[in-house]
Amino acid sequence: MKHTFLLLLFIISLPLVGTAQGIRGKVSNDRGEELPFASIFIRNLGDGVPTNQNGYYEYKLKPGFYDVVAQYLGYSSVIKTVEIQDSWVQLDFVLDEQVYALQEVTVKTGQEDPALTIMRKAITKAKFHRLQVEEYSMMVYLKGTGKLTNAPFFLKKELEKDGLKLNEAYTTESVSQITFRQPNTVTEKVISIRSSGDNNQTSPAPYIATSFYNPKINEAVSPLAPNAFAYYRFKYEGSFIDQGVMVNRIKVTPRSRGERVFEGTIYIIDDLWAIHSLDLTTSLLGFQIGVKQLYTPVADNVWMPATHTYTFGGKFFGFAGEYTYLASTRDYKITLNPDLLVETKIIDEKVDEVPKEITTFNRKESALEQMANADQMTKKDFRKLINQYEKEAAQEMEELEVVSERNYSIDSLATKRDLSYWDSIRPVKLTDEEIRGYIRDDSLAVIEAAKTSDVDSIAKKARRKFSPGDILTGGRYNFGKGKTLAFDQNFTKFSFNTVEGFKVGLSGYYRLEKVEKLADSVTRHVRSWNFSPELRYGFASQQFYGTMGIRRSITMGRQSTTFGVQGGRYIYQFNTENPIQEQVNMLYSLLFRLNYMKLFEQDFIRAYYYRRFTDAFTFRTQISWAERRMLDNNSDFSFYRRPERVYTSNTPENIEAGPAAFENHQAFIWSSSIDWRPGMKYRIRNGRKSPIYDSAPLINLKYRKAIPSLTNDINAADFDWAEVGIEHFFNFGVSGKLDYNLTAGTFLNNNRVGFMDFKHFGGNRTVFANMGVATNYRFLDYYQYSTSSNYVSAIVHYQFRKFLLTQLPMLRFSGIRENIFFNYLKTENSPHYWEAGYSLDNLFRLFRLEMGVGFENSSYQRSGVRFGIASFININ
Repeated sequence: MKHTFLLLLFIISLPLVGTAQGIRGKVSNDRGEELPFASIFIRNLGDGVPTNQNGYYEYKLKPGFYDVVAQYLGYSSVIKTVEIQDSWVQLDFVLDEQVYALQEVTVKTGQEDPALTIMRKAITKAKFHRLQVEEYSMMVYLKGTGKLTNAPFFLKKELEKDGLKLNEAYTTESVSQITFRQPNTVTEKVISIRSSGDNNQTSPAPYIATSFYNPKINEAVSPLAPNAFAYYRFKYEGSFIDQGVMVNRIKVTPRSRGERVFEGTIYIIDDLWAIHSLDLTTSLLGFQIGVKQLYTPVADNVWMPATHTYTFGGKFFGFAGEYTYLASTRDYKITLNPDLLVETKIIDEKVDEVPKEITTFNRKESALEQMANADQMTKKDFRKLINQYEKEAAQEMEELEVVSERNYSIDSLATKRDLSYWDSIRPVKLTDEEIRGYIRDDSLAVIEAAKTSDVDSIAKKARRKFSPGDILTGGRYNFGKGKTLAFDQNFTKFSFNTVEGFKVGLSGYYRLEKVEKLADSVTRHVRSWNFSPELRYGFASQQFYGTMGIRRSITMGRQSTTFGVQGGRYIYQFNTENPIQEQVNMLYSLLFRLNYMKLFEQDFIRAYYYRRFTDAFTFRTQISWAERRMLDNNSDFSFYRRPERVYTSNTPENIEAGPAAFENHQAFIWSSSIDWRPGMKYRIRNGRKSPIYDSAPLINLKYRKAIPSLTNDINAADFDWAEVGIEHFFNFGVSGKLDYNLTAGTFLNNNRVGFMDFKHFGGNRTVFANMGVATNYRFLDYYQYSTSSNYVSAIVHYQFRKFLLTQLPMLRFSGIRENIFFNYLKTENSPHYWEAGYSLDNLFRLFRLEMGVGFENSSYQRSGVRFGIASFININ
């Protein structure tokens, strides 16, 4: 019946297809050059379409008379009236370059550029224009077309085998209905998707939901930001009349070129001080980004973007490519903010005469009442008024901590639309290159779909078959009904240390999980049991170690509870935070005969309980019993053969630990900690609340107590330890960022403290830097200053936008950042240890190179170079 219905629908639609009519044509300049992504706007309908990359457009219309406006940045608009009957009308446009009229002013030495007062007024009105539309909805067509223009020669054939060819277009398209509601709620329903022959999701919201009336656009400073004059110079380049309004052309030049600032041209409507259009470029991590927006009136004194064009291009490790996003918005439906209907005339007190009867801002009165009577105000008072109004509106919000709310859904037919549908709804004609790309991708998609169309084969594919290699590389096997068996990546557990010699390891887990959606269809109730065994064997020590853990987890929305037990005999670093990764230790041991890793052995059992009350507040507690034993080196193997270097003892060197700290002993320990992020912000997507962890500082409180009376060992651990720490960052201007990690602690009682219970600090003696820039010391010995007394620690890192080498715009555009760091440590028994250094960040967009020096008091201790991953990359 479904096929019969579709056939009937097709037959009924045939007459409609045959009688389609409208306008089609080409937009070019007076030299015959096509104007890509020009705007074709139908005044009678308040709707329009952009041209494609080759300047062609097509728009279906019912019979009648229409006024058609062709617009393009930098060119005079052209208006034509056309009559549509029962066929297509060829309507071409030739646009002349815009002629700009300069203001009639007498240029004198020291006279202010007119752009300054224009931009002061535009900046003053920016928040007004952002808030004046309370809610709007629109239909958005988004097309992304990209091509790989170059690749390393040794990879080109492999890429072609995977169907990726150089200089061929790969296109994605989507049609969505987007609704925005102040202050930050976006609802998007995807009507249709067509993407590279498959069902990939394409969302236009990230590309059109941002506004240049905001202070920042993806961390780049807007030319209309309140502090824009600190980042930009503005130059008046003339004005022109367009659609009955005077438009000022303003050249935007960064005071310091580089990332996260824009350069180009912005067009400001006179008296209204709203954006008419803009053509700006910026860069991010060395990639060039171009932004073009053309605005159109959607209500009295309300202009909103009709077309957005974003271009991306750059090179990365031999790869080069370019990508273009075109977003065409239409069918605007807007609800104006009733509080902001009065159009206030802005007086620039620096150049305009201030009338005596002008309205002034009164902080004691309601901003809403003042707004209704603000016919004219100075820019200073108007900015205060808008800021106060925004604060009053924010106080009425129920959830101040919600930064953004997104609701995203996909129509059930979104990926099933056929070519005739796309040809009927697409506002931008495809180029020949894009058509060829779609034919190629659709052919590949048919072949891939045929491989997996059988239901049984899909089910078999979902259930991965066992392969012996999975034991090393990792594998996960689903048995249905929430049952999962998995191997970890056990090849990473092969390594070498002087205690075990060469060692191997094996771990995995078996999970039983049950997931239920609650009545709100958003909150999930997840309950699981995890059984996690782990084994390791050292060939030199001829010793097996093993542990077994059983964990129960219960999650209800954002709240979660975890408890479990773990026990066995295992081997650990004295600093259980594992300051040196075992493969790095193996590299240094085998190649340089340096054994930084120090290990001890314990039989243990522990029980733990973790409770996340909210995303901002987590409580952890555990009790454990352990019998600890010291270990000796069992292997002297190394490829480094020079006799002057020998392996050090497995007993760490420390300035305050006596022999008692390394005696075998028992320990019964209770520990608890609290993690708190005050003032944390959230995002909401489809009703699900997600925390923005870096929006708030992390405050950590820890307490640990060893209870000797619960053991039968006279040497049992006996101590009390408490610590408080805070870590966060501050942003300063564009790309200026200060990361800090401050810690202080004390041993309230240190009667008997085993060395593994000392407070250890994140040291590093290798050339490999840790991931976080404010997590550890660069040159500190792993255990030299470990303590059982009082201590303070500070790790500080600052990133510059422009410092020494980045004074050169070429380096700033490449994405390179310069950093400095300063780290400090003082314990009760140690000298003042401090280190300072300099680093180049985002080298080749991936790496970080650090150089620094460490001191004890004022005496030089050591220096060196560290290589790491770029600081913008976060890997947890």
